[in-house]
This record gives sequence, structure tokens and C-alpha cells, in this order.
Amino acid sequence: MLPTHSRARTGPALITAAALALGGLAAAAPASAAVDDGLVLKYNLTEAAGTVAEDSSGNGRDGTISGDATRLGSEGLQLGGTNGHVRLPGDVMRGLNSITVSTEVKIAPDQGTPYFIWGMGNTTNGTGNGYLFTTGNSYRTSIASGNWATEQTTSANRDLARGAWKTITYTLGWGTAVLYEDGTEVARRTGVTITPGSIGGGTTTANYLGRSVYSGDKYLKGQVRDFRIYNRALSAGEVRELGYVSPEQRVALDLQELSLGDTSAVTANLKLPLAGPNGSAYTWSSSDPAVVSPQGAVTRPAHGTGNVAVTLTATAASGEAAATKTFSITVLEDISDVQKVSEASTALNVWDANAIRGNVTLPTAGLHGTKVAWESSDEPVITATGEVTRPAYGSEPAKLNLHATVSIGKTKVRKKFRVTVLPLPNAEAKEGYAFAYFTGNDLAGENIFMAASRGNDALKWDELNGGKPVLKSGLGTKGLRDPFIIRSPEGDKFYMIATDLSIGSGTSWDSSQRQGSQYIEVWESTDLVNWSEQRHVKVSPDAAGNTWAPEAHYDEKIGAYVVYWASKIYAGSDPNHTGGTHNKMMYSTTRDFRTFTEAKVWNDPGNSVIDSTVIKEGDTFYRFTKDEGRVSGCLDVMQEKSDDLLAVDLPATNPRNWTLMGNCIGKNAGTGGVEGPTVFKSNTEEKYYLFVDEFGGRGYIPLESTSLENPDWKLSTNYELPRAPRHGTVLPVTKTELERLRGQLG
Repeated sequence: MLPTHSRARTGPALITAAALALGGLAAAAPASAAVDDGLVLKYNLTEAAGTVAEDSSGNGRDGTISGDATRLGSEGLQLGGTNGHVRLPGDVMRGLNSITVSTEVKIAPDQGTPYFIWGMGNTTNGTGNGYLFTTGNSYRTSIASGNWATEQTTSANRDLARGAWKTITYTLGWGTAVLYEDGTEVARRTGVTITPGSIGGGTTTANYLGRSVYSGDKYLKGQVRDFRIYNRALSAGEVRELGYVSPEQRVALDLQELSLGDTSAVTANLKLPLAGPNGSAYTWSSSDPAVVSPQGAVTRPAHGTGNVAVTLTATAASGEAAATKTFSITVLEDISDVQKVSEASTALNVWDANAIRGNVTLPTAGLHGTKVAWESSDEPVITATGEVTRPAYGSEPAKLNLHATVSIGKTKVRKKFRVTVLPLPNAEAKEGYAFAYFTGNDLAGENIFMAASRGNDALKWDELNGGKPVLKSGLGTKGLRDPFIIRSPEGDKFYMIATDLSIGSGTSWDSSQRQGSQYIEVWESTDLVNWSEQRHVKVSPDAAGNTWAPEAHYDEKIGAYVVYWASKIYAGSDPNHTGGTHNKMMYSTTRDFRTFTEAKVWNDPGNSVIDSTVIKEGDTFYRFTKDEGRVSGCLDVMQEKSDDLLAVDLPATNPRNWTLMGNCIGKNAGTGGVEGPTVFKSNTEEKYYLFVDEFGGRGYIPLESTSLENPDWKLSTNYELPRAPRHGTVLPVTKTELERLRGQLG
């Protein structure tokens, strides 16, 4: 068996083991002698015991091991992820115009983010202040003269694989930085203007292996060994000697680590990986494709016919090298139809049954391929397809039964739901505004804040909750951006949705659009003050790299909310999202912000568009969108219109279904680059406000126009917005709602 800790430089033992694993490869020559010239320090980290990281370079620069770190001998130093790390001597980069940093690392699958594998520099008030570091997030190395805004980054634009030993190396010399993985170049950047020795003027006191120079970041969880720093940029050949992994070795390592878990009682589709952590590509074959397909789709044998054994074969390939590994799969016979309808009936639910305020989702398909047919005891109140007509204001709530018949074949079961439909609320005039927003690209700012207007003055605002967040995220990335509030058409229910993204956690903008979230965050409320538990809802397809700035608009024609957002959609042949593509606007529909239809493309002009928002006036929908591809002539917000909210525009659509009315809105109004528009009508006059995020300058700023049909957007004057608002939503509210916000959150 190939030892998990073996790497190329351990010589013939690895090649022999790999050859045996692959059925007899010819043995390779031993690796070249160690590359030692120019070492500043070298920690093997394979000693049996002790808290000293011994410098085997002969330079006497020992390190100190502390926290939850455990010696594992040849398996290196295990870091527990709580506080385990190695502290390097101070000023370790003093005088260096060039550098190479290399280490072997095995990152734990549950590594928290953001994190550094190693970092050297200085920390001021918990923030990095001049540093050099490597992280496995969007595998990258950055050198900075100050905080994160000064970083000059070299990135592979994909995460470093976890759960497998990797040799990672960074070289910087003569203004050129090169990033390597297992001895192979994966990224290069020219024009780097910062030298290691210039950081802190040569004085660096925060030099770590397994710890970040940012105090709020996570510690490294995993194993490390053979940490090296050189006073020169190693050549590609020298880096290859440090950790090159041959195609044969990649295949052997990946097959050794390939697992499908417990396959002794399979009842659902299998997720078959297409790539290994060491870079091999997997292809699959099945001894019985009718039961388990090569894509992992499982078709259980009919009830009463017995279980079926299937052999799946994985072929791992890297370059010209290839080998196979087999897995024994037992697929259990299907459950009976009686059990299927019973389980499907149990899972069926009518949300908010005791206080229905709008159209409800009555699904027509259930678990296990069952069908669901609905009946209502009072069709004028709730139809069999879920359309709701509420009693008039002041009336008694309407109580009725909904009956669901769950069936498969000839087997059926009937389930009753007792539901209550509340009367309509009293219609009240709007006498103020509520504003939800986030405040910045850091952990403190990526939460939801709220402000209230001073009466009907849309330009004068006071922060609520003492300027502290109203909502924080405990799910997904735990970052919240671009909050959007929508009022139900009946008027007495609100939904808050937001982007699941945390730039403050160390995620790069590139990585967040490749391996970003496919979810939105959802809350609901009946008073704008008390919000439900957070819901983490998947709306984007698996091919999406991000789900940005979700908003919604109620479409009376379909009796549902149209939810739309920006996503980069990658090709099916690019499961790791390494290729190039652009953001397009996607949409889905929902009645309850729980169940969403399959996402579809809404607006794809062939270039990047994000941050759409919609307002309806009369029979016309007006849409404002950030044009990142300069389709309309500049990097700015453009305005379009259509009489059909769900009209779709694709690259080949000509003429477009949404008519362009104006472009470069911010530029024409005298602003810098703007994004994140939110639009609303004045409560008191024929005027419309368009708040836009001047992302490189003032943050949110208000524009105004007296017409949507003939727009003339100008910068508002004499405005007092909350402190540092970023992309959010302004919602007109009643006097009661405004007073409640100020009373309970003020």
C-alpha cells in the first residue's frame, strides 16, 4: 500500500510502492540531492517530541511550537485548528529582495475559513500590516505593504485540495512571483513591486506556520512538515526537486484515497467524484448500468425481487498514466408502494397553516415519485392549486380543510390539513421609509443593518438598533450582503433575502464567483421588527459559481414572487469551475420563499450583468442593472423597461425584449462608478429615488428623477444617509410600521 506521507523526494520506495499499486511500473531513479543552497531556515517537523521546531539549515533559527499541536513523527506536525502553530523568529525576511517559501501540508477537510497556511509580517490592532502569506482558499500567495487593500496576489483561482499531502511553493524574485503545487507551476504574476525585506522595514514580529497575521482568522487544521525559507527564488527545476509528483504517483495516491463510503445498503443516487485531490481525472463504469449508472444514478430493484450487487470501476488518469479501483455496491430492493405513500404523506406540509396571508404552495409531486392531488373545502377562499382570496378587513378568519391525496400506481393515502386564512389588513397610507443595508467588506460590515427615515423625508435617516446589526448569519459563509426586503401584495408580510458571501472571511472576489454560494438567506416577518429563523435556501444550479444580490418582485400574472440574482454558470464539462464565463441574471419563482422553481436565465446580453432591481409603474416594469460588460457603453447602471416581467433576453435575442432607456446613469449624474441600485417612489410627490452604491467612493448616494418613462437622474442634495451604507433596499412603510421600528429598534 502506498504510504500517505510519501512524496517524490523520498525516493525509490514511493516509486516502487506506486508501481506495485499500479500493477508493476518500472522503478524510477532516486530523487536528486536536497536543494539546500540559500536556506534561511528549514523545519523538518518530523521529530518525535518537543516544543522546539529545530532549524536543520544550520542557521540557528529555531521556532517554537505551541497550542494544540501534536508530533506525529514522519507524518509531521499535527495542528488542531484551535491555537496550534509554530512561531518563527522575528525579522526572518530582513534584507531579502527575493524569497522562496515551501512546505508540505495536508489540510483537514473541515478547515475553517479564512486561514493562512503560513504568514510572516506584522499585526496592528488585530489587522495585518505588511505581510507575506499563503492560503488554500483560492490557492494563493499575497505580499502586502499594509492591510489587505495593498495585497499583490498570485492565485491558482481554485481551492487547494484538502485531505491529501501537497507540496506548495512560492518564489519571488526580480518582480516575478510564481506559485507551484507539487513541483508544477500553477500561477504567475509579473510586476510585483513589494520585496520581502521591505515589509516593516525588515522588522517583522508576527511570523507563523499555521496561523494568520489577522487575529480574527482561523488557525490551520491539518498536518505540516518540511517547511523551508530561502533567500533566493528557486528555479523551476529546483522546485520540482522539492515536491514533484509524477503522473503515476498522482494516480496511485488518488486511487488510494478514493472512497464511496458505506456502499453495503445503497438506496439513493451516488455522488461519483470526477477528480482526485492530486489531480487525476476519474471515469466510471458499471457492471449493471440499469441499476447503478456510470454517473451514479441508482434504480432500485422492484419491491420483492431482492437486493442487487453491482461493481463500480473507477479509472484514474493523469497524463499517460492510468489505473483502476473497484467498489462493491449493494442496492437494496425498493420499498413497497404502501410505504412510499406513507412516507410521502408524512413529509407533506402546508406552511403557515394557522395564519395564511397569501397564495400557498400545494405541491403536485411528493417523495418517492408520488403524485399529490388537492381538494379544498372552500374553493372561493383557497383553490385546489393554492390561490388564496382573503376575507375582507374586519371579517372573521376563514377556516377550511385542504385534502391531499398521495398516490403511486393504485396505492393511495389521504391527508387533511386544517388551515386558517386571515382577513386582509387595513390599508394605510405610507408615511415613511425603512432602509436595510450592509456596511462593508469586513466581518463587522457583512451583516444586515437598518435605518428609519424622518417621516416622509426620503433623504434624512437615523440608524436603528444603535447602529448595530439587526440580523446576522449563522449559516453558509456567515456573511450577509445586499439585503432586500419585499412586502407581500396583501401588505402584512415581509420577506428579507440576502447574498450569502463573506469577503471579510478572506474569500477572494474570483474564488467567490467560482466556488461561491448557490444559496440565498431568507427571513420573514409580519412587523419588520421580529424576524423568523434564518433559512439557507438553494436556488442556483450546481453549475453556478455564485448567487449574488437576490431581489424579488411580485408578478400578479402568475400569483407568485419572481426572485432574481446574478450567477456565473459554468459548463458541464468544467465541474471545478476553472474556466472563464460571465455573470448573468437568473430567476426563479416562489410563493413562500421555501419552495422555488428551477432557476432559468433571465438576462444574458453576452457580457456580465449584476445587481438588477425592478419597480412597476402602471403596466410597465422598469429594471435597473449594473452593466459590467459595458454593453450600454460604460461600467455603470442602465435602465430598461418591459410590459412582461418574465421576458427573457439572451445573446441572440434581437431586438431585445427589454428596451434600453438609459445608460451610464451614475456617470451622467456626476458620480464615480456605481452599482447596487435600489429604486422606490416618493410617498408624497411624483418623484422617484434611485440609491446607488459608489463602490470606490462615498458608498450609497441618492439620485432622483420626476419620471421613470422620461428619466433625468440627478444627484439629490442635502441628504443625510446612515453611516457607511452599502447595497440594500428602501421600503415605503406606514406610520404604524415606522413608529414600531423606531420604538423597538431605535
